[in-house]
Amino acid sequence: MMIQVREYALLTCDNSQPASMDLGIVSEATFSWLEQLQQKWSGTSQILSREGRRFLRLGSYVGYLQSPTGESIEILPKTTLDVPTEIVPLRQLLRQMLSISTGITPREASLAVLQSSDQPLHEWIISEFLRHLADLVRKGLRFDYHLIEDEHSAFIRGQLDVTAQMRMPPGRGTHFHVRYAEFSPQRIENRLLRTALDWTLKMTRQGQSWRQANSLSHQLDGIVPISGSTTHSMRQWSDGKYLFGYRAIKPWCQLILEQMNPDFQYGLQQGISLLFPMEKLYEGWVGYGLAGALNHDYQLIEQTKSQYLLEHVPVGEKSSQRWFMLKPDFLITGEQMVVMDAKWKLLDSRADDGLRKYEISQPDLYQMFAYGQKYLHGKGNMMLIYPRHQYFAAPLPVFRFDEDLSLWCVPFDLESGGLVKGEWQDSFSCFPEDKPEFIYDEQQSSRAFHEY
Repeated sequence: MMIQVREYALLTCDNSQPASMDLGIVSEATFSWLEQLQQKWSGTSQILSREGRRFLRLGSYVGYLQSPTGESIEILPKTTLDVPTEIVPLRQLLRQMLSISTGITPREASLAVLQSSDQPLHEWIISEFLRHLADLVRKGLRFDYHLIEDEHSAFIRGQLDVTAQMRMPPGRGTHFHVRYAEFSPQRIENRLLRTALDWTLKMTRQGQSWRQANSLSHQLDGIVPISGSTTHSMRQWSDGKYLFGYRAIKPWCQLILEQMNPDFQYGLQQGISLLFPMEKLYEGWVGYGLAGALNHDYQLIEQTKSQYLLEHVPVGEKSSQRWFMLKPDFLITGEQMVVMDAKWKLLDSRADDGLRKYEISQPDLYQMFAYGQKYLHGKGNMMLIYPRHQYFAAPLPVFRFDEDLSLWCVPFDLESGGLVKGEWQDSFSCFPEDKPEFIYDEQQSSRAFHEY
């Protein structure tokens, strides 16, 4: 059974209330499992929080949960204040955001596949992994030489270990102690792929994916999967030219091994958790759009961290220390320098009074003011980028900290992947006037901004 909700929805086992995208009705067993997850996660993140005895509230995370009983919960982005009637656009949006965030280029995740909306998120990831693996197997896996030591070889091959052979007892004279290099598929990348394949066989509930995974499992029968945690092994994955053909499948393999099978869950009896912070997915989606819309002589820097809020000399120290790093989401450099921050929050342009203030967070304004003082030296234009929706479809009038420092709140069209046109364009020469929006293009091969 699939339960579909969106961010910040309530989950309960009380079936006396009608289910909706904001209220998911689960079984008693699933609710008990969710309570255990809430206790485990409570100290690290706000994925789940308790609201009364019989309710749990989801945080700003999207993805997929499956309880040990097999009941599943699909969590989709909250893109409107009203309850949505269609889930297809939400699934498409989530897949596009996830593809960009994980470094999967549009060419690797084709537009047609991204728009195929009949699969929940985890099944889509599985099908894409299997598609890439089948293509890799068809082209041929990479082999490598591995040193083998055999103390009981019936014949001599490779190098004879003379010292060890002389120590052999008389009755073992027909056995040889040899060392030789074997050309084998047991390289770490193939073993990781086999491990991910075994996991997909256990997890998928779609017949086509299971049949494809089963067929591939027979083709990779000689490859030994990795036992235990794969975190260390994943770091050993080589990105050299010899393994160029493996680059497309690597992010899908990582998603399965590091996200679908987290460290606190071992095996299907513990359930499945595949969750992503929506704030991070949105930041990646905005960055991808901004990079494609910039004038060619400007550069977009993500998560820069060159400035601090203050300096301080502790007692007993001689040198000054910089404290409280200021890290805006985006810094545009060139003839004009611009600071931008992406906020995954639904503003309301109807709340245009001194009490509600469009639902803008006051700490966000303090943060932008600090960015303006440190990165722009108190003079210039900054931007807060919020998702576009029915009640925030056009940019707000400019906000001024003083006569030299201004802030714009601009909607970002989630479908086209670009900023909504408006008066702000006159203050941002880094964007061409006739090209403020960037359309998601399956031919664009990578993001064009840099991390410092």
